[in-house]
Order: sequence, then C-alpha cells, then structure tokens
Amino acid sequence: MKTRNYTFSRELVIERSWPFFMDLTVAVGLLAGFYAILWIAKFWFSGAIPEVQIYRSPSHLPLYAFYSTVRIFVAYLLSLGFAIVYGYTAAYNKRVEALMIAILDILQSIPVLSFLPGVMLAMMSLFPSRQIGIELGAILLIFTGEVWNMAFSFYSSLKSIPRELHEACSINRFSRWQRLFQLELPFATIGLVWNSMVSVASGWFFLMVCEMFPVGSRNFRLPGLGSYLQTAAANGDTMAMIYGLITMVLIIVMTDQLLWRPIIAWSDKFKFENVEASVRVTSPVLHLLRNSNLLATLHRTTFTPISESFYRRVAQRSERRFTLEAASPSRRKPGSAVLLIVVGIFAGAAIVYAAVRAILLLHNIHGNEVVALFEGAGMTFLRVNLSLLLASAWTIPVGVAIGFHPKLASITQPLAQIAASFPATALFPVILLALTHVGLGLGIGSVALMMLGTQWYILFNVIAGAMAIPSDLKEVADIFHFSSLQRWKTVILPGIFPFLITGLVTASGGAWNASIVAEYFQLKDKTLTTTGLGSQISAASNQGHFPILLLATIIMALMVVTINRLVWRPLYRLAETKYRLEG
Repeated sequence: MKTRNYTFSRELVIERSWPFFMDLTVAVGLLAGFYAILWIAKFWFSGAIPEVQIYRSPSHLPLYAFYSTVRIFVAYLLSLGFAIVYGYTAAYNKRVEALMIAILDILQSIPVLSFLPGVMLAMMSLFPSRQIGIELGAILLIFTGEVWNMAFSFYSSLKSIPRELHEACSINRFSRWQRLFQLELPFATIGLVWNSMVSVASGWFFLMVCEMFPVGSRNFRLPGLGSYLQTAAANGDTMAMIYGLITMVLIIVMTDQLLWRPIIAWSDKFKFENVEASVRVTSPVLHLLRNSNLLATLHRTTFTPISESFYRRVAQRSERRFTLEAASPSRRKPGSAVLLIVVGIFAGAAIVYAAVRAILLLHNIHGNEVVALFEGAGMTFLRVNLSLLLASAWTIPVGVAIGFHPKLASITQPLAQIAASFPATALFPVILLALTHVGLGLGIGSVALMMLGTQWYILFNVIAGAMAIPSDLKEVADIFHFSSLQRWKTVILPGIFPFLITGLVTASGGAWNASIVAEYFQLKDKTLTTTGLGSQISAASNQGHFPILLLATIIMALMVVTINRLVWRPLYRLAETKYRLEG
C-alpha cells in the first residue's frame, strides 16, 4: 500500500494559518471597540467641565482625535436612523409628505450656529452635573450638519423604486418590515453609502465650530481635534496646525480603507441590473470579514436564529392581518382617530405658543437692522448660486468618470474623502492671503470657501448615480457605438438625474449653512467680514444678540424653502416620473 508523504510546504502553512490570523484580527478589533466604549462612557459620565484646557503638544493628539471621531460617528448613527425613519414616513404618507419635505427644507437651511444656543442650553439643563450634557450638545450640533442630505437621499430613492418591484412585494404579501429590509433599504443602499461619506466629511468640516464656541457670556471648549486646530489657529501656532491636519488626514485614510471601502464593495451587490457587471469593487477588509470563522460562527449561532424568528413572527402577524381585513374590510379603530386629533391639538398649541414668543422676541429689532438683513440675504444668495454653478461645472464630469471606472474610484475616492473632510477654515487663511495679494477680498473668498464645503454633496451623489446605472445599459451603448454626446443624453444624464437633484438640493442648503464661516472669519486678533446673511448670523451668535439671530435664521430658511419650491421640487417630480428606472 502506497502512503502519501506530506511536506511542510509554504502553501500548507499559509492555508492553515491564514484563517487563524483573520480570526485573531477580528477578535482584536472587537476587543478594541469594547474598550473604546468603556473609555468614552467613563469620560462622558464624569463631572462636567464646560471649558477644557487644550494643549498644543502633539502627544495629546491621539486622545483628541479619538474623542472627535467618536462624536462624529455617534452623530452619524443618529443621522442614519433619523434619515431612514423620516424619509420612509415622508415617502409613504401622502397627507404629511408635503409638510415633512417643507420642514426638511427649512431644517437643512438653518445654520449650525442657529441651533447652537438652544441645543447647548437644553442639554446642559438635562445633565447639569455630567460631561455627557455638553457632549450630547456637540454631537447634536454635528448631527445638524450631517443628517439632511441622507434624509433627502433615502426619500428620493424610495420615490424612484421601480413599479414592478412594488408589485412583486404585494403579490408575495410582504409586510412593511419585509419590504423595508428586502426592497427599500437594499435599493437605497448605494445612495445612502455615498451620502454617508459626504455627511461624515461635513461633520469634519464643522468640527472646529462644534467643539469650541461661545454662547452669550459663556465659552464651551471640548477636548477634540477641532478645538485643537482652532486653538492652534488662534495662537498662530503653524506647527501645531500641521500636526493636527496630518492627524486628521491619517484618520480619514484609515476610515476610508477600514470602513467606507468595504461598505462600497458590499453595497455593489444591490445595484439594480439584469446583467452582472464585468468589474466589481473589491476590498481586502471585506474579504477578511467574509472569511472569518469567528464572525461566521457568530452569524450562524446568533444572528441567523434571531432573524428567522423575527421574520416568522412578522409573517404570522401579516397573515392574521390579511385574514381580518378579508373578514371585515371596513373595520376601523375609533381610538386612533381621537389620538391623532389630541396630538394634533397639542402640537398646534405648541407651535402657536412658540410663534408668539418669537414675535415678541422680534419686536425689539429696528427697521434699519431689518433692511441690513435683507441686503445681506441678497448678497449671500448671489454667492450661493455662483458657488453651485462653479462646483457643478467640474463635479458632474469627474463624478461620472469615477463612477464608471471602479479602478479609478479606488484611487480617487480616498483623495476625495480627504479633500471633502479637510476643514476649509484651515485652508482659508492661505486662500484669503492669495486673493488679497491679487486685489480681491473676502467677498470672492467666501465663494471659494462655500465651494470647498458644498461641492462634495454634488460629487458624491453623482458618483453614486453613475455607479447605480445598470451595466446592461452601458453595454448597449458600447454595442451601438454611441458617441459621447449620445451617451450623455440617453444613458448618463437620465441615469444620474435623481442623484444629481439630491446633490444639488443638499449642496444649496450646505452653501447657505457654510456662509456662517465663509462670510465671518477670525484670524488671530482680527475679524474679517463681508456683507452677507452668514456674517450677520455669526456676529449675532458671538454677541448673544438672539433677536437678530432668530430673524436672520428665519429669512435664510424662507429663502431656501422658496427656492426649493420654485426650482428643486419640480425637478424632484421630474426625477420620480420621467427618469425613474423601470425593469
């Protein structure tokens, strides 16, 4: 009998040891995450320190970076949950859809600094003796800079789901939960992923504002990368700023490789197409997670039984509901109508009370101040639209090129993430000095800063739209040898149109929001301003002039809502009807 002799070859060593190292890596990551949660909980539930001393030594940067990263991603998780709930409710409730979208328009147009006094005072009142009150205030401020584009993206995706997919769910009697997890979330995943990236980038953009700010006579300063950069800029410490920016770049690159790249590769399977794409996005981290024995065991023994039990209960409840509806289709619950009426009355009373208080607060504003606010609104309106025009001119072709070529995306995406997350306020002194050198001032410089903060909304949505175009449409264009103009007219622009409108809407609101730092800039002991609504809001916030702050915020919200109603809403309806992708 012949026996086989196994050699201790290199391939055998790799084959046996590689799964062990993958499991070890995953286990170390899970332990590190658990320890990070304990550390941040210990800090948040300690005694409140409203104004923490910020050290400019590089040795403090790892801890500051950790605190800032936690704030941004906690705010992101809140934004994701809000976007799904709000977008779902607005998309499937015709009675409140118009009102909810109008509210969303208003909220996305309100600058971060306008939320600041109320949010911080409310959080400090809820947790007067704990650090968590101040932390939640900063997180909610970051939340207001991250959430709106994600809500618009999810709402737009739900409105553009092909009709035959809805019909398939109805034929198979899917419950709402089954529709959400098996149709709506998968269909909206690509748009949500790319808007998540730009939301986190927006969080980094406003980090310096959200971690170190005055509220009336009080100053708040949290330990973090944003306050470190702002302290370094205020003291003219160039080396500290360089160290802080290098740290931020390293965090962004690590986030891209460890988080966004695996998520993009995973989300590629949700593309709505009839022919499988020849080129797929890949990620070593996703490969590691998919081939980890530890995670596979955890999924098999924990998540799979839980999900199966959940779907079983949902199916049984759905069957009972269909049976009851067939037996008594006109049966209604009288108590639900009464509850809605009571809730509506209380909500209306609260709105009327708040409106009366606001009118009383505005009573002390003089006529010349109102005229100045409207003049500033006109100047900011011109800068916002100029920045949108200039941003669209380069982001649309570049976004399409990145979305059509996965290899190019693997190179440019980290660069775009770094550029989008880079705090434009750190670059602004250099830009301002260059513009002053050639005879231009803050008026033109503010347009550049608005572009730095808002062009990424358009770019990332265009990339998502280009990636979502089915591969079979691209192949048809290749087979029939479409010219570049024909491709743009028949495939590219119709395919990206819903995503492009979402990007333009959120970029417009973002440009108005960015005006608070673009038109009012503090450099060492100087305060540079230009005529505009953003500068008036920043000045009113710093001086604690709440009537002016309220009126300026109302004017900005009304202008944004008017533009959305006259321009963006008709384009949204066009995207939902003419440019909806049907199978």
